[in-house]
Amino acid sequence: MDIETKKQKATTWFTEIRNQICTEFESIEPSGACFERTPWNRGEDDTPNESGSILKGGGEMSLMHGEIFEKVGVNISTVHGTFSEEFRSKIPGAQESNGNFWASGVSLVAHMKNPFVPAIHMNTRMIVTSECWFGGGADLTPTFEFEEDTADFHASFKECCDRHDPNYYLKFKEWCDRYFFLPHRNEARGIGGIFYDNLKTDWDKNFAFTQDVGTSFNKIFPALVRRRMDHDWSESEKDVQRIKRGRYVEFNLLYDRGTQFGLKTGGNTEAILMSMPPEAKWV
Repeated sequence: MDIETKKQKATTWFTEIRNQICTEFESIEPSGACFERTPWNRGEDDTPNESGSILKGGGEMSLMHGEIFEKVGVNISTVHGTFSEEFRSKIPGAQESNGNFWASGVSLVAHMKNPFVPAIHMNTRMIVTSECWFGGGADLTPTFEFEEDTADFHASFKECCDRHDPNYYLKFKEWCDRYFFLPHRNEARGIGGIFYDNLKTDWDKNFAFTQDVGTSFNKIFPALVRRRMDHDWSESEKDVQRIKRGRYVEFNLLYDRGTQFGLKTGGNTEAILMSMPPEAKWV
């Protein structure tokens, strides 16, 4: 299979899983709210942006605000261009490709109105420089942790990993724990999940795994939402959630590689920062 066919297959899948997730989330939301989709496009302009990178292509934001999903964004993008001299040294294979790259993926963050329903992040992507690889994962951030939810979330992704490689789950769980950590506070962002990157040895195997990550997410998270969405909550508990969201903001702005990638390559700012919660608080 040539690289262009691989790109098309990956791009098609990211759109498909976006559609599946949006449909599932809308089926949960009782307010009648639906996702509002906003396309964006950088065209084929060769003018470098402020960071020195050239970005072409575009994507589509899907945002919904409701009674259960206080704010949820499910974004897709397919972009290409040239990394700046500064940034290409941080991306595998970018030096050898003279900074040329192609990237496609789906990225999701949901902030829930009920503080007993956990926030969630999921992202899967394919990137091409002189190399070609997949990355992504999913992690759960509850304000009030339930052991049952934590166990079921991890069990779901262990089953997903085990279907593809018996070594994946422990490796990717530990990677997630290291990655989603706030060193300045010496605390984890949430209860973890899986995180992987630079899967490039077997395209078919890695693509199948990446598809399974998206499908597994779309089974386990809606189940957790339905389990907790009718839990009674108070304003004081909502305030605890706002403080927890402040930690989320800190991580995404200080450490998240996807945020840095998007901003440094000149991506759509609103789409990149859709991960920010609708309300947050710092003591």
